[in-house]
Amino acid sequence: MRFGVFYEHQLPRPWDDGAEQRLIADALDQVELADRLGFDYVWEVEHHFLEEYSHSSASEVFLGAASQRTQRIRLGFGIVAMPPGYQHPARVAEKVAMLDLVSGGRCDFGSGETSSGAELAGFGVERDSKRAQWEEALDVTTRMFVEEPFAGWDGRFVRMPPRNVVPKPVQKPHPPLWVACSRRDTIKLAAERGLGALSFSFVEPEAAKEWVDEYYGILASSRCVPAGFAVNPNFAVVLPMMCHPDEATAIERGIDGAHFFGYSLAHYYVFGDHHPGRTSIWEEFQRNRGERGFAREIVTPAQAPLGVKIMQEGMGSLRGAIGTPEQVRDLCRRYEAAGVDQVIFVSQAGNNRHDHICESLEVFAQEVMPEFATHAEERDADKLARLAPAMEAALARRPPARQAAPDYTIEPLDSGPPAAPSGAGADGNGGPGLAARLAAHGEAALGAFVRRADDRQLERTLGSEPGLRLIFAGMTRRFRPDRAGDFEGDVQYELTPTSGAPRSWVVSIGHGRASARPGRAAAPRVTIGMDMADFARLVARELDPGRALLEGRLRLQGDVMAASRLGEMFGEPGY
Repeated sequence: MRFGVFYEHQLPRPWDDGAEQRLIADALDQVELADRLGFDYVWEVEHHFLEEYSHSSASEVFLGAASQRTQRIRLGFGIVAMPPGYQHPARVAEKVAMLDLVSGGRCDFGSGETSSGAELAGFGVERDSKRAQWEEALDVTTRMFVEEPFAGWDGRFVRMPPRNVVPKPVQKPHPPLWVACSRRDTIKLAAERGLGALSFSFVEPEAAKEWVDEYYGILASSRCVPAGFAVNPNFAVVLPMMCHPDEATAIERGIDGAHFFGYSLAHYYVFGDHHPGRTSIWEEFQRNRGERGFAREIVTPAQAPLGVKIMQEGMGSLRGAIGTPEQVRDLCRRYEAAGVDQVIFVSQAGNNRHDHICESLEVFAQEVMPEFATHAEERDADKLARLAPAMEAALARRPPARQAAPDYTIEPLDSGPPAAPSGAGADGNGGPGLAARLAAHGEAALGAFVRRADDRQLERTLGSEPGLRLIFAGMTRRFRPDRAGDFEGDVQYELTPTSGAPRSWVVSIGHGRASARPGRAAAPRVTIGMDMADFARLVARELDPGRALLEGRLRLQGDVMAASRLGEMFGEPGY
């Protein structure tokens, strides 16, 4: 199994004048050390405007600097934000190829959509189309690596005439491709597109086996149509890590950073109301960590096997690889047995100290890594040999590289029309079709009403018998059987008004369809309890389900994993 280190460049407030410079200098020292110790990968994110959580907006600059201080470690974009509002695909192709050149062919190219409101709204990227934007931009970018010249593009989100995009990467046809996966449906998507899966789901080793098996099953099937011109069969998981011979010391040095990593992530993606330049997430974390599920006292030394059990006692029970070499070795063995190809460690988090991070890397490399390094090459070779026929068949299904018109000419004074707006061409008039526009206006009207209404108004309207019938009928119409997988059974909703009897509804899923009715199921797979007004806000997308769960406004019983997939089953946007 391979091992990597991962950087968000976290910087909790307060900041002094040299804080960011020290942060980056320390991180480069850590990467240089990781290279000497034998770590296989360094992964660097790209985020924008996410104060304290991530000060890593120019990953190509950091990785370029790291390339000149290292010899063998692979340098991974983890990930590049691909919707064209962030950056043109040609700029992505150019910076990936340049990193591959300056590093001597050590670049890995991870991509993704991103989902924080700070970034999407900051760059004018529409949430509902970000998945489609990522897919188109990745197709265009990979063609720029292999087409000489690039034959041009006239798509929904990208328009560009033929140009020879230079330089070209060292690795042929291009560096290995990965995608960020925070949900099970994106792991399936990674397999369908022949991409390595960078899983940020904090999944238990024993649960990871099901995900890994499904990933490789899809990748080896006819469902796999590669996004690029090579298949990268790899499954990686990301975990907090602090390794020390004394368990209590490992916890003392690492758990606050791990908790802040989770808390600041949730601040931007789930529950935070952020005031740019003013909010101190670190202060809020110190004040609110217990009520948000990150209580420090949850994690205590016990010499027990490490795990990622985040549902038992809240997010704070997420410990990952914080422990002794023996505990961390056992955890890595379990991931290896599950079929995971790479474990990526987050050590630079919160206020974790530079010297503690370096000591932890050294202890891990000396005490844990040798056992796994001895057969990593052999395992990789066996896997590629086993998958070679399926990968060859998958690449045959991918539309090939194209040839530009041989007589195409660029004149010195050429100019062109403005770039196509997002969504241009969907209905021939620069926008989505009529049905999509009506649906969008309907959702907007519902959201506006919910924002204005108080709890009693919501209960009288959307919480009435006709209102609930309308809501549940809409849910069943939006059911996506292709995203339900093998799930079948009843989902019980228990909705409580401020006065009067609770209302019970059942959504039944099976045989490729969904139906809804008032009443109770005999043996529901999952039961969801909410106040009636909060349920109306959830339906109108005015209440985030993750935030509602963390705040106790959404109550779950039964199959929690099934509950986490309901959004994708019923047509919610992917994250």
